Amino acid sequence: MATISDEARAFLDNRHRFAVLATVNPDGTPQQTVMWFLLRGDQVVMNTKRGRRKDRNLLRDPRVSICVEDGYRYVTLAGRVTLVEDEATTQADIKELATRYHGPDRGEQMARDYFSRDARVSIYLDVDHVDARGLGEDE
Repeated sequence: MATISDEARAFLDNRHRFAVLATVNPDGTPQQTVMWFLLRGDQVVMNTKRGRRKDRNLLRDPRVSICVEDGYRYVTLAGRVTLVEDEATTQADIKELATRYHGPDRGEQMARDYFSRDARVSIYLDVDHVDARGLGEDE
């Protein structure tokens, strides 16, 4: 597992940034989706409604990359994911993600009124490779 530098971590911790998740379609072409994400240590946590293309792709092939950008500054992370389908875990994860992006009151409301209706899947990315540009560490 790769270590995410302090500079990259500070960049990724900005709650106004989104990840673009790339998975592999059955025909080998890339599939990309804009995702909420958060860091837990050096692991990236994402969550989706079960049955979408991305989680179907990940069941077949767990290799992914994500890119988080801000103009010419960006961080890409690549590795393999573990999918978690335990309802208590997935609902806690989506609530944490909603809170990260919308604050505690709105995050709680979204988790209760919207996401609790869905069968969800949490996506845990174990990072094998980090590429950070424009953050001062590569200049």
